[in-house]
Amino acid sequence: MTSQSKPMEIEHAPYRQPSVLSMEGVYHRFESLVAVRGVDLEVAPGEVVCLLGPSGCGKTTLLRIAAGLEALQQGRVTLNGQEVAVPNGRHVPPEKRNVGLAFQDSALFPHLTVLENVTFGLKGEPARQRRTRAQELLDQLGMGAYAESYPHMLSGGQQQRVALARALAPSPQLMLLDEPFSSLDARLRDQIRDDTLHVLKRVGAATLLVTHDPEEAMFMADRIALMREGNIVQIGTPRELYCNPCDPFVAAFFGEVNELEGEVRNGKVQTPVGSVDARQLPEGSRALVLIRPEALRVTERSTASPEHRYSHVIMAKLLGRSSLVHICAHGEDGSEAHLHARIPGVFLPAEGLQVDLHLDLSQVFVFSASD
Repeated sequence: MTSQSKPMEIEHAPYRQPSVLSMEGVYHRFESLVAVRGVDLEVAPGEVVCLLGPSGCGKTTLLRIAAGLEALQQGRVTLNGQEVAVPNGRHVPPEKRNVGLAFQDSALFPHLTVLENVTFGLKGEPARQRRTRAQELLDQLGMGAYAESYPHMLSGGQQQRVALARALAPSPQLMLLDEPFSSLDARLRDQIRDDTLHVLKRVGAATLLVTHDPEEAMFMADRIALMREGNIVQIGTPRELYCNPCDPFVAAFFGEVNELEGEVRNGKVQTPVGSVDARQLPEGSRALVLIRPEALRVTERSTASPEHRYSHVIMAKLLGRSSLVHICAHGEDGSEAHLHARIPGVFLPAEGLQVDLHLDLSQVFVFSASD
């Protein structure tokens, strides 16, 4: 009896759609200031990418280069595979790039109604189709009832919704948003961010969003590109940057951290809240240990002592959805540290209460102290 050999199985790489926006080796200088340093960045169809970072890190400059508002000095920019900018050569102007722009200032035309503002960018279509398209977008953004109003009759948040509808009206291949929510108060900002994200996903627009707010980036983005001094330090999903930061800057940018230092011995670093694995660092080197406040679990010590050589509460403050507990932590080796623990809900232990501390190691990060 002869055996038949199975056909060879070929493993195929997952299909990846071509990027809507591709920036390669982008470098930009303003006189003596280097704003962007050799940045590579891609945005896929339907993807929201956030450029995140402190003021002056180059994120707005990068967005303006993508829009065509800044001439490219070095590198290459393509939209849907078509070259739109090369140094000292081809430069497609913003109005011919089929991109939607929305900035912190809504910049609506004061003499036009809301509906007329949205239809302004729709050219070459019958008036009825333009009005229908504009009204649909206004309805999606909760502004349908204000179609005949003028900008001065609207609040700041309402004006921002209209500006977004105007940018989306021509069905751009790429949306570019520069701090569009930063001038709004906190509660309104949350609502408009939510509405904006749903609309962007519904229309399937590739989006590049600039923000300095880590929470906003984590809420809006499929991927975050965290920038510092003109460079992208780390790019990935919100979870990747929050749970697997590549350096102390990334870890600390997404919220407060407790900072401790120690020496690596037998692959571990001793801290006042226990030992932490540090096998990636050389034996005997100095290590920086970053602990998120939510990584600390606090329980009352079962056998209290009149002495304060045990960890104890300094103060506790209610912040609304969570409580922040200041703790004097005492290690077994006699070390001491002032730590902050963030506990969900109402947790207000008395000052001086002796406590035991338990560590969620998934929210603890160890780097070389030289970093």
